[in-house]
Amino acid sequence: MSWRRQGRRLGIAVLFVVVGTGLWEFQERQHKDAYTWMGVPTWEEFRPTTMHRVLRNDGYLVGWSDVRVNPLWVSYQVEAVDDSSIGPRPNFQADWRTLWPIGTDSYAGSGYDRGHLAPNYAIAAVHGRSAQVDTFLMSNMSPQRPNLNRQLWQRLEEAVMDHFAPRFDRLQVITGPIYPEHFMDNVFNRVGLVEVPSAFYKIIVAPHNEAPLALAFIMPQDVQGNEPLDDYLVTIDEIEARTGLNFFPELATEVESVLEGELRTQGWALDEVARRPGRYQ
Repeated sequence: MSWRRQGRRLGIAVLFVVVGTGLWEFQERQHKDAYTWMGVPTWEEFRPTTMHRVLRNDGYLVGWSDVRVNPLWVSYQVEAVDDSSIGPRPNFQADWRTLWPIGTDSYAGSGYDRGHLAPNYAIAAVHGRSAQVDTFLMSNMSPQRPNLNRQLWQRLEEAVMDHFAPRFDRLQVITGPIYPEHFMDNVFNRVGLVEVPSAFYKIIVAPHNEAPLALAFIMPQDVQGNEPLDDYLVTIDEIEARTGLNFFPELATEVESVLEGELRTQGWALDEVARRPGRYQ
């Protein structure tokens, strides 16, 4: 009888994934322009470790992996705001859409923070209170070491809103985890069910029609927190190679080769904030 119950549960889970994927395909035309630029991220080639479902929230999208039990990417857009005040910090919430039982206390005692991928402040300031509440879903969290989450990563998130956003009309941001190349090398490195990444990436694009600009970063877990931001600059192509994902799939080839293949910092004034301490440091 036990195998029958397990079979029914597996069947229900598979049905849920199929129906959820179909619903996303239906909603994509309505929501992709509000949350993404030049297409929703997809995989370079279909593998279990790159396969994901898209979860839609107020203010951002999540590419959720049922294998990693983690987001593979989170996509959102921000712009400069006149009023920087936001509502009180919401409580963390479990997300029934993950299928896996990831509770708000799942990281307790692990040495890892519940690291936001879609950031609390930026989403709240640009998209409002309902969107801020959604950033505290556990499907938006990934295990981050405290020095990364509370220092270096937080400094980069501040730079996006305080320095980069005022320079451009709007910004497209895609962020997520990076894992070791071979799945079996990291398969048991988990906080509960959630696989622990070795690093995190963030891609920031100023989506001008003719000549978009981009910055991309990869930050490992084992940072001190006070390193210059520009120490971690990479190309988008490097992030694609390490994640197996394809960002901005609708880009024209000639634009893609420059935007994703070249490391250019002109126009961002990155040197002005690369060594700036965070608000809480």
